[in-house]
Amino acid sequence: MSGYAYTRAAPAEPDWRRLPGWREVTPRQWRDPRWQRVHSVRNARALHAVAGNLLGDDVYADLTADHSRTATMSTLLTPQMLNTMAVRDSASFRADPIRRYMLPLLSDRDPRWPSHPYAQRDSLHEAEMWVTEGLVHRYPTKVLAELVTTCPQYCGHCTRMDLVGQSTPQVTKARFGLRSGNRQELMLDYLKRHPTVRDVVVSGGDVANVPWPQLEHFVTQLLDLDAIRDIRLASKAVIGLPQHWLQPEVTDGMTRLATTAAARGVNLAVHTHANHARSITPLVVEAARTLLRTGVRDVRNQGVLMAGVNDDRSTLLDLCFTLHGEAGITPYYFYQCDMIPNAEHWRVPLHRAQSLQDEIMGHLPGYATPRIVCDVPYVGKRWVHQAAAYDRTRGISHWTKPYADTPGTVYPFYDPISSLPPSGRSWWRAQGVGR
Repeated sequence: MSGYAYTRAAPAEPDWRRLPGWREVTPRQWRDPRWQRVHSVRNARALHAVAGNLLGDDVYADLTADHSRTATMSTLLTPQMLNTMAVRDSASFRADPIRRYMLPLLSDRDPRWPSHPYAQRDSLHEAEMWVTEGLVHRYPTKVLAELVTTCPQYCGHCTRMDLVGQSTPQVTKARFGLRSGNRQELMLDYLKRHPTVRDVVVSGGDVANVPWPQLEHFVTQLLDLDAIRDIRLASKAVIGLPQHWLQPEVTDGMTRLATTAAARGVNLAVHTHANHARSITPLVVEAARTLLRTGVRDVRNQGVLMAGVNDDRSTLLDLCFTLHGEAGITPYYFYQCDMIPNAEHWRVPLHRAQSLQDEIMGHLPGYATPRIVCDVPYVGKRWVHQAAAYDRTRGISHWTKPYADTPGTVYPFYDPISSLPPSGRSWWRAQGVGR
């Protein structure tokens, strides 16, 4: 009737021993987060040590060329994530949707318009909104606390590519100047002095890279603030390194935090980031269900809508049903990919995002139907249907900010130029953009 037929598909963990470099890896090693971190892939040579001749030299050369010429994020890929990719041969690996955003190749990039002319390293201008180092106060009642600038794995499309991860030949990363303890003290002091803030997202980077005692101490101090009613811990490691969230030290600590939060009427949740159903393995299910058993209110997914990864109804719905029905993770948001450098091959035009929002309606329970949003610079998250105006020919949408200091100001967002009709591409070329 709808063109989409739901079929329950149980999550599966591909046999990592199919890969030459992991033939001797035991289940005990696979479940060890330290083993996962130590054996993460950091370059083409490390990928070759795992995949060997399953992949041709062309793939390894393509990865090396991307790192040296266009990558904005350094390569760091956990075995957990690599194992969810098709590593049968070069063709399947190149086409793999998880590979496309976790391990970009030079040949993936848009050859004519690799970056939009309005792309920026700090595309959401978060550093401009720091009220103290690492604390972003963009919304009236919410803040973002950036505790760390590293992750267990790096996504090519990272919105914080200016700050997060190691420098690449193209990008010398920004750096915090304060020690982590001093930075956190200043964050807490700001929150004590601004009781109108009720919602704190604790992120980075990835909170899985914050030593557990330090993270628990910081969240405990947040729970001591009477004004704080929502705390969200952001960690893609629920997907990319679920082994971390299954460690006894972490599960015991999360139980303590969740118990305190419940006693004080605070909503404690974990937010993660999955973009394709195949990344939801049995270990991911175990980690998410374990987090729920500790007593957190919810585990939610904030994915990114990306071309060639999940920009069709069936793929998006398969992911949402797997998240919700199998792992207990609530499909929450799908963002349009932000306007960072060298990201045009990932970005989806606004009209396609609007169509996808319409296409997925009615399939999932209402509370588990994700909102597709555009994170507009200087504005914040807006449902894709909230654009005040939209010129599809030139790919320029305009957005308003109801709580702005200057009401009536309109802010632009841009479609990828390669997605525009010929007249739109010609208009941008006339502006001196592209060839």
